[in-house]
Amino acid sequence: MEQEFINFNKVGIIGCGFVGAASAFSLMQSGLFTEMVLIDSDQARAEGEALDISHGVPFAKPMKIYAGDYDNIKDAGLLIITAGANQKPGETRLDLVKKNISIFKSIIPEITKRDFKGILLIVANPVDILTSVAIKLSGYAPNRVFGSGTVLDTARLKYNLGQHLDVDSRSVHAFIIGEHGDSEIAAWSCANVSGIKLDKFCEMRGHFNHQEATKRIAEEVKNSAYEIISRKKATYYGIAMSVKRICEAIVRNEKSILPISSLMNGEYGISGVALSMPAIVNRQGVETHVPLQLNEEEVAALKKSADTLKKILEENEI
Repeated sequence: MEQEFINFNKVGIIGCGFVGAASAFSLMQSGLFTEMVLIDSDQARAEGEALDISHGVPFAKPMKIYAGDYDNIKDAGLLIITAGANQKPGETRLDLVKKNISIFKSIIPEITKRDFKGILLIVANPVDILTSVAIKLSGYAPNRVFGSGTVLDTARLKYNLGQHLDVDSRSVHAFIIGEHGDSEIAAWSCANVSGIKLDKFCEMRGHFNHQEATKRIAEEVKNSAYEIISRKKATYYGIAMSVKRICEAIVRNEKSILPISSLMNGEYGISGVALSMPAIVNRQGVETHVPLQLNEEEVAALKKSADTLKKILEENEI
């Protein structure tokens, strides 16, 4: 599919708020792309961000960065949507539903009009809901449309576990699954540190109150965004790094396993809704979901999370 009309050296970002700008800056530093177009309803904002970020190019790798419009995205290999209302202190991600579905109803048709053939990466929140919305509104094959999911939540989990165990977080293997939000699940039953079961590794490091510790860490991860928003009004650096990681997997055709948000097709008895689950990600998008060995309690929580999202989609006639 990437032959002739899809340029995986080119990326478009729709939305130049905190998340969009931070993602653009992260991608400029990555060297993954040679061309980046920024699109925003506030053209002057897009122009300002493009100019500011482009001044860092001499310290990175050659790259053309500019503000444009939807006509500039047709041949892009990857299009990232960060546009949407910001989560305010006291709000949940799901509180953003109506506002951001309305925004997507104006954005997605503009993309499909241009016969865009690349990968559509949804980053705006609530990401699982908006991924479902984007799949339906675009009519694109579900493998081409997916969200950033719980890639950031999973990184937060690994970081917190690394701190708890005094070990490199890159050696921690664990996932947050389900909704990127209040009903997310820490999949403790399959968590490990370099192949060693988590409980055993904890005991190696002098920690024995497993239930208390896992509950505390899961809550810290779930509430991370609220904590950051209460202090600085927005989160953007962590998600920008997550966007870069996902882009690496796509552009480099890595076949990396990442907990992105994609359409469920009967896994764990769940269908018809996008949910954040581990999947193999490559240049075609989502290759396949990767099954986790979850216990009964985790599967029940996952189904409950999916039911919450389905209800919201039905309420909004999606």
